[in-house]
Amino acid sequence: MAPPSPFTASSSFQRPCWVEIDESALRSNWRALRQKVAPDVQMLAVVKADGYGLGLLAVSKVAVEEGAAALGVSSVEEGIKLREAGYHIPVLILGSLFPFESFSLLFQYRLTPTVASLAAAEALDQIARERQERLNVHLKIDSGFGRIGVSVSNAPAFIQQVAQKPGLLIEGLYTHFASSDVDEDYTLAQADAFFSVVKSAHAQGIRPRWIHLANSSALLRFPRTHGTMVRPGVAFYGIPPYPGASSVVHLKSVLTWKSRVIFLKTVPAESSISYARTWTAKRPTRVATLAAGYADGLPRLLSNKGGVLLHGRRAPILGRVTMDMTMVDVTDIPECRVGDEAVLLGRQGNEEITAQEIADAAETNAYEILCGIGARVPRRIIHGR
Repeated sequence: MAPPSPFTASSSFQRPCWVEIDESALRSNWRALRQKVAPDVQMLAVVKADGYGLGLLAVSKVAVEEGAAALGVSSVEEGIKLREAGYHIPVLILGSLFPFESFSLLFQYRLTPTVASLAAAEALDQIARERQERLNVHLKIDSGFGRIGVSVSNAPAFIQQVAQKPGLLIEGLYTHFASSDVDEDYTLAQADAFFSVVKSAHAQGIRPRWIHLANSSALLRFPRTHGTMVRPGVAFYGIPPYPGASSVVHLKSVLTWKSRVIFLKTVPAESSISYARTWTAKRPTRVATLAAGYADGLPRLLSNKGGVLLHGRRAPILGRVTMDMTMVDVTDIPECRVGDEAVLLGRQGNEEITAQEIADAAETNAYEILCGIGARVPRRIIHGR
């Protein structure tokens, strides 16, 4: 039985700030990435952080229908949400679990944990034996990222110790790249270190089904890192994972973030706009106010340097982005009216504002822009544009 649709309208009211998710673009991106890996290599869809801000259930629905072997989340809570929505596909929790009190939920909801310490392995094994069950686990190897995982030097002994625990089944071994988008030498050094651990495990007779290390950029740049499974994330959502990726794969924009013009006024020269009066008009200026601000995820660092699209043209942001509203200059867009759609991120006419463009202006990365779109901003599914 298919899971219920994650898109159900709760009322006829439509907030004047929303995100549109192009389902056909998601499918196109998945298929484009699928063509870049061998038929015997499976794909885990990274849907953590609420599907990178697009909506956990929305993107998971597409991934499952397109043949994902598993879904990757960041927490027990996200895994439970998938189970309660009716998804029976394997769900890997990519983060290290804490506190141990949450471990019983893994068994209750049939979730696969990342195990990155002997203490966690022992706690899980004890629960499994008490329940007379066996839990699938993936062991995390730190090959040079420096976050969580067992070091390469300690990994062979660790893997052997976990393999001896009757309540656990080592289903996967994996690692995470530090800079596969920009540093080929370091990435391949990490891969070599990780594969040495895999070879050691094989020598001990331990052959996990899933060997995975390739994120979006490694999937496209380094085929020898594909293992038996790859983990596309940001590329699935239409964001080129490294400079030059567009020459390797055609990714379609999935997300369009829109707001409406809720107020219009013309101010005389020398008028100031917004907090701290950081912008002053040099001419009579027609100002449009949008129903989007930093509480919605529009970075405050876009103040006086970002822009939006109105009627297919760029309208510069005036003054400080405020919590709930942002002002833009529409002096040169005389047809602008209250109620018009403004595009904060995405395409309108022949113009486009990308997540990377916003990220550059806000001194961050495209991941943070997507994940930062607030929970109060409704997500709407669009079946192709």
